[in-house]
Amino acid sequence: MIYVIIPALNEEKAISKVIKDIPTVVDEVIVINNGSTDLTSEVAREAGATVLEESRAGYGYACLKGIAYLKDKQKDGDIIVFLDGDYSDYPGELTNLIAPIEKGDYDLVIGTRNNPLLQKGALTPQQRFGNALATRLMALFYGGKYTDLGPFRAISFEALGRLNMKDKTYGWTVEMQLKALKYKLKYTEIPVNYRPRIGESKVSGTLKGTIMAGYKILGWIIIYAFKK
Repeated sequence: MIYVIIPALNEEKAISKVIKDIPTVVDEVIVINNGSTDLTSEVAREAGATVLEESRAGYGYACLKGIAYLKDKQKDGDIIVFLDGDYSDYPGELTNLIAPIEKGDYDLVIGTRNNPLLQKGALTPQQRFGNALATRLMALFYGGKYTDLGPFRAISFEALGRLNMKDKTYGWTVEMQLKALKYKLKYTEIPVNYRPRIGESKVSGTLKGTIMAGYKILGWIIIYAFKK
């Protein structure tokens, strides 16, 4: 089974586009409404998604809510895809991300935006800097071969369970990638298209979000460095 988890905060203008572009190979799309004040839930439900409510603010909280929902459904061979609800990713590329896992070659596949397919203005300067710094530090300290912290990613349910994800907010993506190195998951990156999002980013679009994201990302990397 293929499941898609989409954390969403005030994405009523984009969420239906995201859901409708998801390939039919997906068995269930789960949208986690993370405290929206608009019609995100209603629009997502009308587009055919299962909608869960998570009032605690944070990308990690939303992802953990989706994982908890799927826990009792999990079977060997299941794959979870994480996808943003702002239509910056191309949902149709999901089949490219899950193929290496279905073949048994990898446990985790990251959609990297660090390639010529990246559209102008899709990533802010602070996002580019933060991604470059984080991936270089992971290479320096842990031998990681990442080029991006891209949120569009696929992972086997079995591997995801081994990671025991904890982060509740901005550090979710880097925690997953660090733990993938720690637990020696087989991982790879696949270039993906990336366009300017619909609406304003709740992270890189605000000073607070940018600072907090940087703090959490570097915090995870430093914590793991001292654990070694």
